[in-house]
Amino acid sequence: MTLDPKMNRRQFMLTTSVVGGAFVLGFSLPARRVEAATIAPQPWTPPLEGGAEVNAWLIIHPDDTVIIRVAQSEMGEGVFTAMPMLIAEELACDWTTVKAEYASANRSLRENRVYQRMVTGGSGAVRLSRQYLQQAGASARVRLVAAAAQQWGVPASDCRAENGMVVHPASGRKINYGAIAAAAAQVKLDAEPAIKTPDQFKLLGKSLPRLDVPLKVNGAAVFGIDVRLPDMLYAAAMTCPVFGGTLKRYDFDAIKAMPGVHAAVEIPHGIAVVADSFWRAKTALEVLPLEWDFGAHATANSADFWKTFRAALDKEGVVAKEEGDALAALKGASKVVEADYEVPYLNHATMEPMNCTAQVTPQRVDVWVGTQNPEATLAAAAETSGVAPENVYVHNCFLGGGFGRRLFNHHVQQAVTVAKALGGRPVQLIWTREEDMRHGLYRPMAAIRFRAALDANGMPVALFNRPVTHSILAQVRPEEVKTGIDRTSVEGLRNMPYAFAQLRVETVMQNTHVPVGFWRGVGSTQNAFALECFLDELAHAGRKDPVELRRQLLKNHPDWLHVLDTVAQKANWGKPMPQGTAQGVAIHECFGSIVAQVAEVAVSRRGDVRVERVVCAVDCGHVVNPLTVAEQMESGVVYGLTAALYGQITIAQGRVVEGNFDDYPMLLLNGMPEVETHLALTGGAKWGGIGEPGVPPIAPAVCNAIFKITGKRIRSLPLRNHDLSWS
Repeated sequence: MTLDPKMNRRQFMLTTSVVGGAFVLGFSLPARRVEAATIAPQPWTPPLEGGAEVNAWLIIHPDDTVIIRVAQSEMGEGVFTAMPMLIAEELACDWTTVKAEYASANRSLRENRVYQRMVTGGSGAVRLSRQYLQQAGASARVRLVAAAAQQWGVPASDCRAENGMVVHPASGRKINYGAIAAAAAQVKLDAEPAIKTPDQFKLLGKSLPRLDVPLKVNGAAVFGIDVRLPDMLYAAAMTCPVFGGTLKRYDFDAIKAMPGVHAAVEIPHGIAVVADSFWRAKTALEVLPLEWDFGAHATANSADFWKTFRAALDKEGVVAKEEGDALAALKGASKVVEADYEVPYLNHATMEPMNCTAQVTPQRVDVWVGTQNPEATLAAAAETSGVAPENVYVHNCFLGGGFGRRLFNHHVQQAVTVAKALGGRPVQLIWTREEDMRHGLYRPMAAIRFRAALDANGMPVALFNRPVTHSILAQVRPEEVKTGIDRTSVEGLRNMPYAFAQLRVETVMQNTHVPVGFWRGVGSTQNAFALECFLDELAHAGRKDPVELRRQLLKNHPDWLHVLDTVAQKANWGKPMPQGTAQGVAIHECFGSIVAQVAEVAVSRRGDVRVERVVCAVDCGHVVNPLTVAEQMESGVVYGLTAALYGQITIAQGRVVEGNFDDYPMLLLNGMPEVETHLALTGGAKWGGIGEPGVPPIAPAVCNAIFKITGKRIRSLPLRNHDLSWS
């Protein structure tokens, strides 16, 4: 290893060579950073070599360094810290000795899924992995104690583990984990030990700095797009602009003499040009003569989509939930409130565009990529290359944004296809921002209808709801929608907590040729917007305070009430606000966590919107790292607010219109509100997710505040399409 303190991240070069079938990596990093690193800049490699593997999840070195393997993908949500904390809590080690590395998807495949859940999505890292990670730490602790007791010739019950040591209180003897790790690895337990309950936690629940942050601050972290290999080529990809279209013909002879151009390789629905730099590949691709077969959807457009979706609101849907007879109650009601809401397709817009580096030989495939699902990436690479899965290796990198987009592997299939044609030479395939924007897997568009009956006191007594939504599951898991119900299309609707005596929730699938996928918050993003805005409309129609109406409708849900009361109290709900400013509220549950938000919004007389402050209250049951919860609430506000203000994917001539951040803008630093987060935990058996639940409430909270200022109801997004001027 060489040490160059002047080297920055963009100069960082990852070098890899094959020696005896294994990859040997050399790299240059600032000396002090290497010594302090708790994660290797290439997270698929260990911070240190050697040590004793006590179980598949952890290695203990002679110097007491503990390497904990992480099966989830780090994309800013803090799993490289939270997952090790779960194991370290049970291991009773010194947290300052903990380092982390990615678990191997190849090993998990070969060893009967030893790492269990490797997909990162659905806000499930902690809530779905917690028990078996605690178990891994507890098992290792008991084996360490057993090894020390055996060495001392004393009963294991007379010993205890603490702070990275095994202690025998009666004799005063102590031994560090590093000295007995190899012996502990040989211990066989008759039964697995019980894991701790939350009241016994010592480490969990503390705010700890994330282990991945230093590498990202000093520029050493290797994202997929940063990978560099010896003799590596680059590929720029282009697929048919119209979804489902195909490549008819192309003329490589027209570009083959351009500087650096190496080859053109057909990929599914398109073409990739290979060169000795990405710029040269991209430049050649842009002038490559080619012809597309646009297929059956070349005239599809958003205007027609909306006509179809709006018409479908009048069609009877499949009943997703029914209590009482809401239709009869509405017919007999003296006062009915009704509203339709609309949301567009949305792109994930990850800051790092899709990319993948691949090397394919007849015996082995290696893929370097930031992926939310290493197992699926491995399977895709194996299928595309024709190489047996046990000979495919996925080197997961840091992810420059995931949000659900990196659950899918179209770019991996493209890279492996190109690499397969290059005779063993590695290639890095990169999508331009335009390719990334126009070939995503979009958050579905939806039209959502509500009708409610109010009694003489202004209380809603019946609710009818009919969402018309493009189905995600019909595309990615069709076996799950045989009943005509896509659960993602009705999440937050058929399980709404509000106490309507009569309730009917229907659902209508209305699909287009546009590919859709899981977007951060999934169906809750459109459904919370519609439901929480409609709740405010009901409050206004019934002359009730929005928070008070929610309190009355949530009287049977003490956890929801606790969150709502917390956010109202912390935001000082109802306080006097200057003219042109107002508070709006929304509350929603998804992925096991309840989040309420109060947004303080200013609207100028010209109609310029500025969100100045957002107060969040969260009930995820229990917390591993409170600092991460606060960070994820802030992140969720940024993501949801960006979509509410600006987000919109439109279709013309069968293809996406938007191409870059000039017409698909992001929230900028000067538009970021102050965000504060308050825990309103109810404990018990509840362990909720935290990566997505902060997204859904922000749009309705902001829109409800805008109505108070302008008197204008927002029933469609994004806000940039509305005239919000007032006088």
